[in-house]
Amino acid sequence: METKEELLRIIDLLNDTYESEEAWHGSSVVEILRSVTPKLADRRLAPNTHTIAELVYHMTTWRIFTVRKLRGDKEFDIKTKEKNWKVFQIVDDLEWETLQMELSLSQEELVSELEKKENDEFLEKIVPGRNYSYYTLLHGIINHDLYHVGQIALIKKGLGQTTFEEENLDDIEDNAIFGEDYD
Repeated sequence: METKEELLRIIDLLNDTYESEEAWHGSSVVEILRSVTPKLADRRLAPNTHTIAELVYHMTTWRIFTVRKLRGDKEFDIKTKEKNWKVFQIVDDLEWETLQMELSLSQEELVSELEKKENDEFLEKIVPGRNYSYYTLLHGIINHDLYHVGQIALIKKGLGQTTFEEENLDDIEDNAIFGEDYD
């Protein structure tokens, strides 16, 4: 009898990373985004850095990539900067709500695709159009989330979310922390 024990562990890790309030690593994606306002999501810690909104879009994009690959789509890829790192002109309430909803839906879609698998065998198969396995891709998504959750936490801290009131964020210039020549 074939099992899906490893797959179930991966699903648990995906869910813990995304929404657990008791994840051993600290704040989950949902927890770290809970207090982010549209105004904060649109701020840059410094020039040439990403906003929280851009990071959320990027995380969603790679979840969609993973879902499409799980469905066997060889052609789908993320080859353009716009597909990978969208720059938003402004992040208002509607845009921020949409970004969070798309991230949530992509999480649900990813877990749903994995739950359809009957056993762990597919984990060793090569992802269509890539040279790595589904096992590597799925663990990569988990690590990817943790990496970007850390970035978001640092952005929040750097912009003083825990120190300043939101209206004071306008007083922080993009270059105030690192100066004009920061790359």
